[in-house]
Amino acid sequence: MKPIQMVDLVSQYERIKPEIDAALFKAIYGSQYINGPEVKSFQQNLANYLGVKRVIACANGTDALQIALMALELPSDSEVIVPAFNYVATVEVIALLGFKPVFVDVDPDTFSLLPEQVLKAITPKTRVIMPVHLFGQCAPMSEIMSIASRHKLWVVEDTAQAIGSTYQIEPFKDQKAGTIGHIGTTSFFPSKNLGCMGDGGAIYTNDEELADRMAMIAGHGQKQKYQYERVGVNSRLDTLQAALLDVKLRYLDGYIAARRKASAYYREQLSSLDRFKLPYEHPRSTHVYHQFTITLLQGERAPLLQKLQEEGIPTMIYYPSPLHLQKAYAYLGYKKGDFPVSEQLSETVFSLPMHTELGEDQLQFICEKMKELT
Repeated sequence: MKPIQMVDLVSQYERIKPEIDAALFKAIYGSQYINGPEVKSFQQNLANYLGVKRVIACANGTDALQIALMALELPSDSEVIVPAFNYVATVEVIALLGFKPVFVDVDPDTFSLLPEQVLKAITPKTRVIMPVHLFGQCAPMSEIMSIASRHKLWVVEDTAQAIGSTYQIEPFKDQKAGTIGHIGTTSFFPSKNLGCMGDGGAIYTNDEELADRMAMIAGHGQKQKYQYERVGVNSRLDTLQAALLDVKLRYLDGYIAARRKASAYYREQLSSLDRFKLPYEHPRSTHVYHQFTITLLQGERAPLLQKLQEEGIPTMIYYPSPLHLQKAYAYLGYKKGDFPVSEQLSETVFSLPMHTELGEDQLQFICEKMKELT
């Protein structure tokens, strides 16, 4: 049995090595390393896959979030609603732009922000809701869009962990994650379901005016060369990364199928263990399993993870502290106890290995050890 890894990018590369190598060599010999034709091709192909009008590629997922907020031209005292249980990038860009992050608690099953908590958090200064499709499953977008419509708010979706997931926005109508709100963002960090060999990101929308604005912001605020119409940033997806992603995009649905197959094996083998709560699959959202995240219901987490590590089974904790208790955001005045679900999840969740190359022998070994340690 091969050593078990949280993510096996080498084996994934080896499966499609000839195609990736050919695409990279073509880009290298084309020598248009910035905004080459591969970037335009990938943007269009990703737009077609998502069913969205425009995709703007950028340097990383954090930049995608920042550019999206910049494009909305918000008042300086704006408040933006975000989940407390989440990766830091979403709240980070709000603070960097001088807006106020407003945290809300999350659903203990889906790990997504709760609509009723969103409603309670709205003030006259609220301008944006930023749902995060955590671990591979969509937030409750029907309810979020309804709230946004009633209160005239923008919705910016963080789809970094859920690209390819779909959500039933209304009966008989499924939409890809990131295409339901006004703007969707994603990351192509190597471990993501669609990952490159470095950093990368993208922003997408059906609003042509917003798309033009975001494209301008990502390119130093230029409408034409040396004509700066707005304050911008320098955020580009490298041509080499775009060439790689254009190949891997053709395999994304297959990657999702492999992750779902691995998750089904975990479910079949671990569902009888009362000590654990397995990932919940919402009936209106497909789950693309960026992570297979378990909630520990009984016992202590640290000794269990240490024993798994000793058996050669890596695990990760996403995320060991909720954002409202982080030192960087102490100025917002939140305290322990404000968001009990987020705090409890930070103390009890852990993720098992999940990637496209997990073999059945590896899955069997992981599950056997999980049973032995229960």
